[in-house]
Amino acid sequence: MDGSVRIGILGTGVVGQTIGGKLTELGHDVKLGSRTATNEKAAKWVAQYGSRASQGTFADAASFGEVVFNCTSGMVSLEALHSAGAANLAGKVLVDVSNPLDFSRGMPPTLSVCNSDSIAEQIQREFPETKVVKTLNTMNAGVMVKPSLVPGDHDVFMSGNDADAKSQVSGLLRSFGWKTIVDLGDISSARGAEMLLPIWLRLMGTFKTATFNFHIARG
Repeated sequence: MDGSVRIGILGTGVVGQTIGGKLTELGHDVKLGSRTATNEKAAKWVAQYGSRASQGTFADAASFGEVVFNCTSGMVSLEALHSAGAANLAGKVLVDVSNPLDFSRGMPPTLSVCNSDSIAEQIQREFPETKVVKTLNTMNAGVMVKPSLVPGDHDVFMSGNDADAKSQVSGLLRSFGWKTIVDLGDISSARGAEMLLPIWLRLMGTFKTATFNFHIARG
C-alpha cells in the first residue's frame, strides 16, 4: 500500500495502541476508537504519537478510516463493530486481529467459537459489504509490528475472500517488516488461525516469553 492512508483502529488495548502507533510512525493518519470519545487510554496514546494520532468513538474511527483494524477482544467484536456502524464499514477493508478467547472460566481461556465457524466469518456474515481480512492474530503485539524481534524467517497468516483486500493488507504487513505472508485461502480458513491460540498460550507458558512465532517449514 503506497502513500499515506487514513486508518481507523477499533480497540484501545495493547494491540490497538501498538498497531496504531506503528502506523503513525509509517506516516499514516490513525484514529483510535473506543466506546466513548474521551477514553483515557486513547488520550494518552494520542499525546504520545502526536499530530497523526487522534481518538473518537468506534463510529468515529470507522468513518475516518479508509482501512479499519478490529483490535477488540473477540468476545465483544461484533458488538463493537455494530457500534462502529455498517454504513461506516461498507466497501472498506477490515483487518480482523481478534481472537475468540473466553476467560469466563479462568485460565487457560477456551475458544468461544471454533471448528465449524470463526470470529472472522461471523464478522463477514454480519457485514457482507465489508472486506474482512484475518491476520496478525497468532502472535503478540510487539511481533506484529516488528517481526525482527524474533530471529530468522517466520510467518504471518492471512485469510479473506477478496483478493484486492488481501493485496492491500499485504502491503501494510510488508511495511511492518513481514517477508513471509502465508495466504491460507478464503475467510473460512480463519478457523485454523484462530484455533492456534490454545497452543500459542501453552508455548508462552513453556518459553516464559511471548516473543516467539510460528514458522512453516516445507520439504
